[in-house]
Amino acid sequence: MGALAASIASHLPSGVSAAVAAVAASPGEVVRRAAGLEDELRELLRLSGGGRGRGGAAAEQGEQTRDRFVRAYERLKSELLNDRAFNFDFTEETRQWVAKMMDYNVPGGKLNRGLSVVDSYMLLRQGTEVDDEDFYLACVLGWCVEWLQASALVLDDITDNAYTRRDNLCWYKLPTVGMSAINDGVLLKCHVQAIIKRYFKEKFYFLDLMELWNEIGLQTAMGQMLDLITTHTGAKDLARYRIQGYRRIVKYKTSYYSFYLPVACALLLNGARLSDYVELKNVLIEMGVYFQIQDDYLDCFGDPEVIGKVGTDIEDYKCSWLIVQAMELANENEMKILYENYGKSDPKCVAEVKSVYRELDLQDIFLEYESRVYKHLVSTIDAETDRAIRDILKSFLKKIYRRKK
Repeated sequence: MGALAASIASHLPSGVSAAVAAVAASPGEVVRRAAGLEDELRELLRLSGGGRGRGGAAAEQGEQTRDRFVRAYERLKSELLNDRAFNFDFTEETRQWVAKMMDYNVPGGKLNRGLSVVDSYMLLRQGTEVDDEDFYLACVLGWCVEWLQASALVLDDITDNAYTRRDNLCWYKLPTVGMSAINDGVLLKCHVQAIIKRYFKEKFYFLDLMELWNEIGLQTAMGQMLDLITTHTGAKDLARYRIQGYRRIVKYKTSYYSFYLPVACALLLNGARLSDYVELKNVLIEMGVYFQIQDDYLDCFGDPEVIGKVGTDIEDYKCSWLIVQAMELANENEMKILYENYGKSDPKCVAEVKSVYRELDLQDIFLEYESRVYKHLVSTIDAETDRAIRDILKSFLKKIYRRKK
């Protein structure tokens, strides 16, 4: 490899560097691979938003935002535990329980959903000064999203009989907790309403904000119901696992609260009317479906050390994207194996199902899907005329594209 090529390769991600090395080793492949390499570089630059200098500044800004966001949690936690405005009459024992429960379940994840509220709000305010109070209000709504996420996970882990979450035992698996985690999950959701009332009751958009949260809460609960009915209720029949039903579950259970809610909160905080952003909502819902398909893929093929949990979709008879694809592609013998082994906790049965997945090349099919949906989303984003909305959608896509956890 020449000096110039080596210099370029040293600044590229490993996958692209490998492509450069392969081209150098086989000069005849230059023409065939150049177009693909150019597309890859363009996508990386599109996501990163520019060169190394700008990227470094953005990373530093991101760390500062995250630090301020994390500090906001401590203030909210203290208010929930000590401020009489919340009308709680704690004993020391209950105060310690709630404090431990919040710390264990609310701030332990990647915080992407909560930070997305802040990031989206800052992008909407480009060109105007954001004072500390407005920034803090964005953090408050961001933490409300994280509180809702924590509530959903605490309850979802119980219904799925999950074992680990975020590199720890699930909350209900702790010997001192058990099924009292059900009430804790409900309490976490109640905290959201208390926080919103405290900080936004006097705002002109308060009713819109409450309507948004009530709507998202209902949609998420309906999505969970669809998931539970499909997975746990009645005779287990893999023939019911089809893409239309899968997309319906994912849309309501994941997309609305994980992707649309953070941006909708930022829009309301900025004084916008949500009815003016229907197309934005549709794109975010589509991103949420893509995100959940990634999640299903990682549950089976991801590294538990990286994703922070042991995947159990096969054992739990989940209507995951992988089994939906398998049911469409499997031959008679493969179908027999799936029917005999799917939904059983025996490691040998799980291995049989994964073997069928590999025979059907579901890993390659997922990569093809990811590439296709990414190009579609990029095209849709590029067609958006509002720069702030375009930047918000790019920031979401950057967080999820080819993620490993």
